[in-house]
Amino acid sequence: MPKPRAHTPYSDLPPQAFWRTGVAEAGVYGLSDLWTSPWTLPSDARFATFGSCFAQHISRALKERRMGWVDGEPAPFGTPAELARSFNYGVFSARTANIYTAAQLRLLLRMAAGETPIEEPELWISPDGRVRDSLRPSIEPDGFASLHEALLSRQAMVRGLRRAVIGADVFVFTLGLTEGWESAQGQPFAACPGTLGGAFDPAQHRFVNYRTAAIRQALDDSLALLQMMNPAIHLLLTVSPVPLTATASGAHVLVATMRSKSVLRAVAGEMAEDEAAVDYFPSYEIISGAPTRSAFFEPNLRSVVSQGVEVVMRHFFNGLNLTAPARHGAEAEADAARNRAIDDDIRHEALLCEEAALEAYNAA
Repeated sequence: MPKPRAHTPYSDLPPQAFWRTGVAEAGVYGLSDLWTSPWTLPSDARFATFGSCFAQHISRALKERRMGWVDGEPAPFGTPAELARSFNYGVFSARTANIYTAAQLRLLLRMAAGETPIEEPELWISPDGRVRDSLRPSIEPDGFASLHEALLSRQAMVRGLRRAVIGADVFVFTLGLTEGWESAQGQPFAACPGTLGGAFDPAQHRFVNYRTAAIRQALDDSLALLQMMNPAIHLLLTVSPVPLTATASGAHVLVATMRSKSVLRAVAGEMAEDEAAVDYFPSYEIISGAPTRSAFFEPNLRSVVSQGVEVVMRHFFNGLNLTAPARHGAEAEADAARNRAIDDDIRHEALLCEEAALEAYNAA
């Protein structure tokens, strides 16, 4: 007769705590309880969305469901949807373009909080006289006509970012990369100078592969800035599952990708454990985890297929707790109505992604 097993902390764990029952037997479409928000949000909760390319899926999903997506910098009234999209309106909650690193986020929030002058980050003048913003070099398809125009646009973006922070219950930020480029003075760029604008100067531009402590510090600083502008705001971190297009680290791009995503995932998880106002949503695990067998990637093993996005969004919306009383009322309804015309037309358009421009440098 077998001896009864001793009672241990594992004895009463639910099925999802074990790999066999939680993953192997469930299968990718049977996974459950991957995420439950710790916050009780208002029924008309408002979300601001920023970050790397994958963050655009969250923006789109919120708008498709007519939920409270904050648009702090809408396109001018009457702008056709296709034109608005080409100028990066309606992609994120302000025209920041993709924010790939925590250092970039901190700089933008410092400008929104009034701690960094908007004219301080570099503007790049092309040989043809057009101007590109080092913070968002592809925000205008053909660049700006002048330095003055570029600064006015940056000012509008900063104002829109601040408006989005103040108006949101949840600030969703998707971490994308640890690799980046900075000026000799320490200003982070959205892309390596010379790829989307500007000219690369090895004496003035340096490659940086941000380490865990630096990323955590940038996120801690960003949280403090968010709470300075909106004391009640929540920060929801995710990690993009999209691999690097290219690496300047010297490592193989596969190794560099795993390093980057692992560091970002570790920092985001620890910050969520340490801060009640911070949580982590596992979009990275859903797309890249073993159960998918890479089925959620296109043949290029980089772009995420729509079925994968749908699974991520199902877990996201199922995990939200929107049972607190509504608090925004007519404000949310007005925003939804204002965005509806654009939303319907851009639903299935391709995502905008500066990082993809690096593929042009792949001689193969």
